[in-house]
Amino acid sequence: MSTFMQKKENVVRKWYIVDAAGKPMGKTAVAVADLLRGKNAPEFTPHVDCGNFVIVINADKAVLTGKKMEQKYYYHHSGYIGGMKAVQAKTMMATKPERAMELAIKGMLPKNTLGAKAFTRLKVYAGEAHKHEAQKPESYEF
Repeated sequence: MSTFMQKKENVVRKWYIVDAAGKPMGKTAVAVADLLRGKNAPEFTPHVDCGNFVIVINADKAVLTGKKMEQKYYYHHSGYIGGMKAVQAKTMMATKPERAMELAIKGMLPKNTLGAKAFTRLKVYAGEAHKHEAQKPESYEF
């Protein structure tokens, strides 16, 4: 029996909606990253982009466990000397919870063109409302 290899022309992408309210951010990010890669499908092929579209709602109600709100920092650099910026997780969750969720998910995707392409299929919203009702997304529980 031969191994099945998915072709990119035959990929059927589905839309899923994930509610992050009251759930740990890391566990939510793992589930979303798996959906974006397509690892939940039996025809998953590692070298083919066979993932799905994912909508994450209530990113502002995601939970950071332990002392992460005070001890976790998000870093970025401007490219200039002394241009390191650090933002505390508490501040990030108060001002840009969508960005915090996106960074958690992006860190769990592969660091290549497949991961970059999968990241473009992610839609994150701080509240309940989203503008993708026309795609008829399925609810996904993990």
